[in-house]
Amino acid sequence: SLPRELNDPEQISEKSVVGTFLDKVGQYKPQLVGFNSASADLKAFVQRAVVLGIQAKGFCSRPNKPWEGDDYFDSRNSEASVDIKDVVGGWGKATPSLNEIATLSGIPGKMDVDGEKVAFLWLDGKLNEIVAYNEFDALTTYLVWLRVAHFGGHFTGEEYEVEQQLVRELILSEIENGKIHLKKYLEEWNCLKARI
Repeated sequence: SLPRELNDPEQISEKSVVGTFLDKVGQYKPQLVGFNSASADLKAFVQRAVVLGIQAKGFCSRPNKPWEGDDYFDSRNSEASVDIKDVVGGWGKATPSLNEIATLSGIPGKMDVDGEKVAFLWLDGKLNEIVAYNEFDALTTYLVWLRVAHFGGHFTGEEYEVEQQLVRELILSEIENGKIHLKKYLEEWNCLKARI
């Protein structure tokens, strides 16, 4: 999670968080997976980077043709950025929220905070709550992506179960390392999974 150290004034600055994220994405070129990320999350990062005067050359590099490389600005033609919302719903009334598709699938959705409250948490200096929200959201998004990938035949049933178990082990490891808020996520996941 960014920032790694909530007590380090340099790491907790918005410029550092946004700049570090865009720099690492530009450097390592991972496939980004999100829910409503093409029209919300990535746009917010780009807008804040412009406002803050951040240069993100690696993130912003675009191929001459869509098939010639990663393009984080073109989620419809590039696999560099996958928006699960577009995969499961598109733009109509049948588009579920991340919370809806997650909880119906036995995966925790929104816990204590939703995206609309994050700015207020930032202004109140409640970075620990923002980090917890982002970690919950990242886990939920990843678990929904696993389910969509399983649906698409990228994982067998057994492989899908193994991947979920790896996520559980990661959560337990993070709890042991002091991220106590993840206990609540694991408890909710166990409860929802028992209902399906």
